[in-house]
Amino acid sequence: MKRLTPALQRCLFGLFSTLCSATLMGNALVFLLICLDYCLHSPMYFFLCHLSIVDICASSNVPHMLRSLLGQGRTISFAGCGAQIHLYLIFALTECVLLAVMSSVRYVAICRPLRYALITIWRLCLTLATVPWALAFVSGTLQASLALHLPFCGPCEVVHFSCEILAVLKLACTATRADKVLIFAVCVR
Repeated sequence: MKRLTPALQRCLFGLFSTLCSATLMGNALVFLLICLDYCLHSPMYFFLCHLSIVDICASSNVPHMLRSLLGQGRTISFAGCGAQIHLYLIFALTECVLLAVMSSVRYVAICRPLRYALITIWRLCLTLATVPWALAFVSGTLQASLALHLPFCGPCEVVHFSCEILAVLKLACTATRADKVLIFAVCVR
């Protein structure tokens, strides 16, 4: 792997720190405004609030990347790698399903405006917000456990800023075709 120069590392550290801070503050502001302003207590903003929470949680691997850019530890433990894969899968899948739910709610608002209030009752909204988290937890746990229970041989070093599931599968000593098909199937659904 090609090493970055120290000046470029510091430049990237500053850039990514700024972007990460802006993203976290923006999502926190969206969350706070939706919670504080009663006018924003509608189904679409309810789901937008959940999307902000997912985005805040999904940035959990950025501190490791920033530390790596500063040259303070480019390694991650197996347990840390497993946790990072598991959390990334949960948050990525939750975001995808939540976006699909939001598009369905928007469809109802546009195509059935007179029935919108009857269709999007709060019990349904709570269910539609809980289902993405549950599906993502089950799917993420399944994918991460399948990938991390493979036998690994040789130098088990992932040459990435973060522990990604496909990079970990490359380190396995056995065939990983079934795991890759499962990952693809989950991503396509």
